[in-house]
Order: sequence, then structure tokens, then C-alpha cells
Amino acid sequence: MQLNHVPMDPGGSGGDLVSNRRDWAKAGEAVGSLREDIGKAFGKLADGQKGLGEDSGCLTAAAQKDVYDSWETYVKSVSARCGRLSGLLEKAGSDQLRTDEAVEVEIGNLDVAYSDTPAVGGQEKGR
Repeated sequence: MQLNHVPMDPGGSGGDLVSNRRDWAKAGEAVGSLREDIGKAFGKLADGQKGLGEDSGCLTAAAQKDVYDSWETYVKSVSARCGRLSGLLEKAGSDQLRTDEAVEVEIGNLDVAYSDTPAVGGQEKGR
């Protein structure tokens, strides 16, 4: 076994990796929609909790309140994570596009700075 080289046929399908801003934005929107769904579900959970009161004197109600409080913390955390991930995915697509555009601009600048100059001497018109 030799570890310092790539095998002759590393396998895989080959080809180029293709990625575009629209796909990144779509992924970000999908994760963002999860956040909206989580918010709706939590609203229903909160509605179901109404009427128990803060201190009803019932052990079952107190236990349910503890469970509700833990779920509230968890749901808010998941929602925040979805929001942050959504933003990161959209930013990745935007950054990727900007990188591609920046590279194109720099290559264009090279073309301008180092464009071929017309040949000098040795050639006459009409030949």
C-alpha cells in the first residue's frame, strides 16, 4: 500500500461540481420555512397550555408546565438554529457568486493590462 499518491482510477463519476446562487438560496428558503412551521407548531402548543394557570396546586399540571417550559426552550433553540442556518446558506450562495464575479473581473483586468500589442515591423499591409 502506498499512501502518497492517487490511484490510477480513483473511481467516482467524474465531472465538474456545479453550484449556483439559486440552489443555495432555495436551500436557505427551505430551512427558513422549517422555522415558520416550528413557530406555528409552538403556537398550537402554547394554546394547549392556556388555562392551567401558574400555580394550580395540581402535581400533574405542575409537571406539564415543566415539560412545556423545556419544550419552549428547545423549540426556540431549534427555530434560532434554522434561522441562522438559513441565513448562512443564502450567504454562501451570494459569496460564491461574488467570488466568481470577482475572478471574472480580475481576469478581465489581466486582459486589459496584458493585451497583445500589434506586431511591429516585418509585416507590410496587404501581405
